[in-house]
Amino acid sequence: MTALRDSEARETSGATTGGLLRYVRAHGGNDAVTQLLALAGLPYTAEELDDQSRWWSYDTRIRLFAAATEVLGDRDTMFKVGSAALHSGLTHSMVLLLRATGTPRQVIRQLPRAVAKFSTTSTMEVLESGATAATVRFRLRDGYVHSRLDCDYARGLLSTVPTIFDLPPAQIVHGECESDGFSACIYELRWDRRSRLPRRRSRAADLELTALRGQLRILQSASTDLVGSDDVETVLHRIVARAAEAVLAPSYLLAVAAPAGGSPLVHSAGVPEHEVAGLAAALLGGGDLGSRAVVVDVASARRSHGRLAALYGPGYGAIGDEASMLAAYAGHAAAALDLLIALEEARLEANRASALLELAHELAAAPDAQSVTDVVASALPRIVGCSRASMMLWDPGAGVLRTSAAVGMTPEQEALLRGAALRPEDTPELVGMLTDPAPLVIDDSSSSPVLQGILRGIGSADVVAVPLLAGTTFLGVATAGFEAGEAPASLAGDVLDRLRGVGDQASTALQKARLLETVRHQATHDALTGLPNRVLFLDRLEGALAGSGRGARLGVLFCDLDRFKEVNDTLGHAAGDELLRQVGARIRGAVRPGDTVGRLSGDEFAIILPGLVEPADAHGLAARVTACFAEPFRLEGTDVAVGTSVGVAVHLADSERAAEQLLREADAAMYRNKQTRRSPQPR
Repeated sequence: MTALRDSEARETSGATTGGLLRYVRAHGGNDAVTQLLALAGLPYTAEELDDQSRWWSYDTRIRLFAAATEVLGDRDTMFKVGSAALHSGLTHSMVLLLRATGTPRQVIRQLPRAVAKFSTTSTMEVLESGATAATVRFRLRDGYVHSRLDCDYARGLLSTVPTIFDLPPAQIVHGECESDGFSACIYELRWDRRSRLPRRRSRAADLELTALRGQLRILQSASTDLVGSDDVETVLHRIVARAAEAVLAPSYLLAVAAPAGGSPLVHSAGVPEHEVAGLAAALLGGGDLGSRAVVVDVASARRSHGRLAALYGPGYGAIGDEASMLAAYAGHAAAALDLLIALEEARLEANRASALLELAHELAAAPDAQSVTDVVASALPRIVGCSRASMMLWDPGAGVLRTSAAVGMTPEQEALLRGAALRPEDTPELVGMLTDPAPLVIDDSSSSPVLQGILRGIGSADVVAVPLLAGTTFLGVATAGFEAGEAPASLAGDVLDRLRGVGDQASTALQKARLLETVRHQATHDALTGLPNRVLFLDRLEGALAGSGRGARLGVLFCDLDRFKEVNDTLGHAAGDELLRQVGARIRGAVRPGDTVGRLSGDEFAIILPGLVEPADAHGLAARVTACFAEPFRLEGTDVAVGTSVGVAVHLADSERAAEQLLREADAAMYRNKQTRRSPQPR
């Protein structure tokens, strides 16, 4: 919801300030305008003050009046500015509307409403009106200091009423003035019944023709200006800003449906902020805003976008057929919105196509399942148009669905989602996805209690969830989340098609990633024990050596089994394999959680011991490893005693040994230990 804001109070229409500048320029040139602005001491340009969609404070108005009078050196300047308003200040639409009333008397009756179009600081009351005379009461609202210059301007304006109909200017008698202490200004107007001009094309006809041409130029200019806008927000801003050129009013309100769905887009000018939401809802809902509003549809042959309203103060309203003038302008606005929305949709589709292509490239390079989920979650908002997205993977062993990646959330929201483990027994929707792979639309009001809590916690009112499948195997779920009022009118059709497409790519990439992970695991792990093989062990040892800080110690244990060949020869290779599996499990149980156990070859195992406090700690851990062989191993239904020889090598941070060298030292120490254990002990 956007309001057009000026730094000043909306008390004086730009039609008044613009007319003043044009009069000064016509009678003193551009230099006179420059002097006027400098003398008035205002931080505004001539272009800003000439913009009739802008409004200014009463103080700015009077400062400009005083400066103009001084620059032109004529005490009657403001009377003359008012007298020239039909030609230099009054909007074209006002000229046409006033001329359509038919007689000066009818114009006089419309003056109270007309004043509201130019000023919010004054009120006008028609005390008497006849065929050739009228009495008008003009009063400044409380809180403002009356200026005789404002009075001179008002007299000049009133004198022009008969000229609209080809009659001489009215004669004005101003006996009571607020500047003299009276409660109000009283103006007595008299005019001739017939024109005294020679029979030729009248000045009033020329005025009307000029106004028609001007109104046409405004519509053409508005069309060009709106079509030249490059985004919806800019177009809506300009529609409201330029509505004043079609119908002059103190305030405007525009409410249109969001092109991509969600909350309506609302722009306003001059409407109190606390009233905007209620008026916009009534406007879009087709409600009656009363006689104070001129309301038209912003619609084209293709679609209805919304409604535009020109709003007046309480007790005031339109003059004549202003709705037709505003409707003509609204038609141009609708055409501009049609074009812009078509361009936006084309750009959006191009962006989505680009996002899908980028997704395919990134998934092709994703090395593992985590990378796949990160890539897909990041791409979903661009492809689907959601505000947040997640990728959840199914853990078949634990029977839970867990979040692997999420975007568009605060850290707290993401932590909540990642901490949730969805189980079929608690989440009926998950049971449905496990049995029926169709996409599922979930909302925060009708979903199961577990999902309701999660959706509200992460700020999603609506979520579309698409199961990820490899054949009939359930891999996980891709989700697109929308805030309240943000989701498209239908979460089916195009949204589901795009989400399905992403889900298909994600499923294929996850299958490939898991296959690669299996291949990598097989290439770096011992197939029999599942322990790191020699390649991975040395790689981790190199990393541990590089990461050991100054003064830190790192140990390596090298283990060789006793009687392994005998087990193979007597019980068979299957028993030997089982022995190796049990040995790997016992060693893992004997060392610390951060230690790395690897099977290098045959019956040789090695252990990386990082973060040793003292070198002797390595020997203590070696003793624990040796002790885990004290119990016999159960092989082929038989208890078999198998021992081990352990060698120890300790690396100090200040030394420069490579991983292979440290492993060789541990191997050599193991052989020395084995020889010592085999040598006969002296009696």
